Amino acid sequence: MNTLISRPFRLLLAALAVAALPLALVANAHAQKMVPVLTCPLGCGLPETYTVLAAQMARGGSEILPVAQETPGFMYNVRAMADKKTWKNTIFGTEDTVIQAAFQGGTPAMKRYVPEPIRIKFKLLYGEGLVAQGKFFVTLDPNIKSVADFKGKRVSIGLPTQSDWGMVADLLLEHSYGITKENTDIRYVTPPVMIQQLIDGNTDVALTALITNADSDIWWTNSLTSKLAASGKTIQYIPVTKEAIDILNKKFDMTLITLIVPAGSLPDQKKDFMVGGNRIYAAVHPEFSDDVAYEMVKSVAKYGPKLRESGQGIWRFWSPSNMVAGLSEDNAHPGAIKAFKELGWWEKRLKYVPVTYPDKK
Repeated sequence: MNTLISRPFRLLLAALAVAALPLALVANAHAQKMVPVLTCPLGCGLPETYTVLAAQMARGGSEILPVAQETPGFMYNVRAMADKKTWKNTIFGTEDTVIQAAFQGGTPAMKRYVPEPIRIKFKLLYGEGLVAQGKFFVTLDPNIKSVADFKGKRVSIGLPTQSDWGMVADLLLEHSYGITKENTDIRYVTPPVMIQQLIDGNTDVALTALITNADSDIWWTNSLTSKLAASGKTIQYIPVTKEAIDILNKKFDMTLITLIVPAGSLPDQKKDFMVGGNRIYAAVHPEFSDDVAYEMVKSVAKYGPKLRESGQGIWRFWSPSNMVAGLSEDNAHPGAIKAFKELGWWEKRLKYVPVTYPDKK
């Protein structure tokens, strides 16, 4: 996951929200329990998301407050959560594929992304969105029609320390399409660098952002796509196949899904095309407090509609279905399940493929 909003706007948003939070705290002397939330780099959407949520919760008299902690990203978070000191009091941003990859850390296919295994059945609190970056590609070369055409070309993807841009894209190219460093010039760079390389003609293929929700009623990208569109060249979107996604799911015990992006959702997009997707979650260790898990779910449910209207960060993707998509009696925290049952939303989860834990070691 990476930048979802422009840097000037996100810095202003964060500054305003942080400024508002202490005022709310002064007005609410009962808001004593601070709950750390490991997020991702500023601009990914989650630090801002939890800052504005905390402000709303403080004004509403909540006894708990989420405190966003900017981190290098989801791959960092899952490794940080292996530390027992985090188990009882920390929420972390993650993805289904990150938890699944962590189970297989240290194996030949996974050790460059997760050096050591983390075989913890982390519990999900609620879903925050679906991301497609790393599971489709873009090019400015009209002669490149499919992933098969990448072989021998210059292909820029994310860093191995990035979950979607790096790890999943790398696994997809190698294991589903046979595109490797041995037969293709694969460059591992950050998202802004790969887009600039594409514009400058220094690479042939890159990635760009795309995020939606369980309802598929909003498709949103970031400023990097706008920058690419402003180059004056027509963007070609290179889809993936269901077979390619099925290969990764079978080989790595993952729960990637396929999505059809409606024509017109992205710049220059003339027709529907298929992408892979995986889910973003707030998660905790099984030892995390039932009461705090319950209160967090109820607070996100309470303030979600209002914050979605504001269009701020990840909130633009909020919906009841988005909160429960992928959850199950096995993978969700008991406190979260209690809250969803009280809300009457728990049965909505049955429409979606549940997140599972890998059987393979």
